[in-house]
Amino acid sequence: MERTFADIDAWLVASTVAFAMVVGWLTGRWRGHRARVELESRGQTPVSKFEDASLAVLGLLLAFTFSTALGKHDQRRLMVVADSNAIGDFYTCASLLKEPVRTKLRSIIHDYVALRVNLSQHRYDEATFERALRQFQQMHDQMVGLVSQALENGTPIAVSLTNTLNAVTSSHAARLAAIRDRLPTSIVLLLLLSAVVSAMLVGRDQGATNESDIAGTVCFIILVSFAIFVTLDLNQPDRGLITVSQEPIQRLLSTMAE
Repeated sequence: MERTFADIDAWLVASTVAFAMVVGWLTGRWRGHRARVELESRGQTPVSKFEDASLAVLGLLLAFTFSTALGKHDQRRLMVVADSNAIGDFYTCASLLKEPVRTKLRSIIHDYVALRVNLSQHRYDEATFERALRQFQQMHDQMVGLVSQALENGTPIAVSLTNTLNAVTSSHAARLAAIRDRLPTSIVLLLLLSAVVSAMLVGRDQGATNESDIAGTVCFIILVSFAIFVTLDLNQPDRGLITVSQEPIQRLLSTMAE
């Protein structure tokens, strides 16, 4: 359930919200106009009490969700750097081992990094991602087997080799957790509902006061929809316009000899 909005393109959600806001605004204007006619027939003046409060809540939710999504995006970026550093240290230790373990381990590490780069260059579905995770686990098992073989042969860098292997598996787990970490669905739903309700209350106030600022309302809807689009795009590391740079991993791969 937490991945509901992460599985839908951000532009599609933002476009749907923009349309819903337009419908809500028109509905609010119609309701406001009817309320104004009824009040004027009784000699009363319509007074708005909720528009400012709803816009304040919408602004707060936009700021909160954007900040949270940006924080998760930054965490994914930091995990790429940490993962690259951990693999690079392990590759350096592997280069100091004796043959034939050195060549075998370096080859597996190279394939491991190549798979990371290849996975990041293509938009993938859940089945592809799960298949890649199984490949990573198989490579981890091969790494453990070769490190055990090196330890049995009496390598002088046993401690460093073991620590860097642990760092690789730990960084893999941390990076996977960062990729899976998305905005809670309940918060996204609250944001979308707040946007539609705010547009409806704006329209209701305009209909009640017989003041219509169509240009300003359109700009408001576009701005809110675009803010929602950027927030949701940050929440989708496997698609969209805003992606996590893979330069550290790509540079590491370019320095490795097969």
